[in-house]
Amino acid sequence: MIVLAPGLWSRTIAQLRACGRDRKECVAYFTGPLEEPTLIDEVVHPKHQATAGSYELDDAWLHEFWVQLYREKRAVRVQVHTHGGVAFHSYTDDQWPIVHTPGFCSLVIPNFAGHFEADELFLVEIDAGGAWQKRGVRDVLTGLPEQG
Repeated sequence: MIVLAPGLWSRTIAQLRACGRDRKECVAYFTGPLEEPTLIDEVVHPKHQATAGSYELDDAWLHEFWVQLYREKRAVRVQVHTHGGVAFHSYTDDQWPIVHTPGFCSLVIPNFAGHFEADELFLVEIDAGGAWQKRGVRDVLTGLPEQG
């Protein structure tokens, strides 16, 4: 079980909404200290380009992000991004996550993070064989409200 620090979810949703403005996808990363693998205490909003159906990270930003994580002894635990309609994990999502190791999760939020219910969120996790497996959001993450 991964625990989201208080207030993190509301900050994340506000950032995703402000970035996407109900028109384009947005992405954020939940991070936590290496020594506490079940804690998420920060949300990072990367520099990226986006359309209604995709996003692409800025290469220079990504390099600096990895350096920063190393220096601060932190890890990306969950990739969070939006889709314009129903939440699902696309082929692109499957092929290019920021992390490719077992236990890494990807959370998709519908409606560009506009109004949604908790049961509309879509979460997958990389299994020991490297494949994505659907998981119950509340089976993996604690600290989420009932609706968005």
